[in-house]
Amino acid sequence: MLPMTQDSGELDSLVRKRIRALRVAQGWSLEELAGRAHLSQSTLSRIENGQRRLALDQLVTLARALDTTLDQLVETDTDDVVTSPTIDSAHGQMRWTIKADPGMSVVRQRMTEPPPENPARMRAHPGREWLVVLSGTAILMLGHRRFRLETNQAAEFPTMMPHAIGTAGGPCEILGIFDRDARRGHQRDGGDAPGTPG
Repeated sequence: MLPMTQDSGELDSLVRKRIRALRVAQGWSLEELAGRAHLSQSTLSRIENGQRRLALDQLVTLARALDTTLDQLVETDTDDVVTSPTIDSAHGQMRWTIKADPGMSVVRQRMTEPPPENPARMRAHPGREWLVVLSGTAILMLGHRRFRLETNQAAEFPTMMPHAIGTAGGPCEILGIFDRDARRGHQRDGGDAPGTPG
């Protein structure tokens, strides 16, 4: 059973909703998840509908079957929902670290310069990057290819390809997301700025 606290009813309800939401997100029927968790379909249905008490051993089994952990299934800590960015005025950036994976980071940057056209001035390093254009028009250079990204368009690319990002004829703002390897690559090259050649 889940630990009894004054909020145990809320936690109980939250866990049941998470189980169902994770099952639906996978596209699994009750029967499919029940089979994966070695439970009967009726037991799983009663767990999701609040008609059966939540047993710890069943929660552990369900967490595994749903490819999550027991801690994530019963997590209640929402104290750090809102975070503030670190401001890097020298590079015109705001940077947020993603709490769930401190190796990842989100960077908002205002760009005023076009990207370098010469691949020798572009970066290449392990990892993946994602970016979305918040305003203006950005140019993404990937090797010898040039991509024009308008406001609200996004791009995802492997950073082993020489790359650079800049603006097309006027200021633009982008939001970049770096996985652990891409973030390290930019830090080794002299900063997190996605558009600054290393």
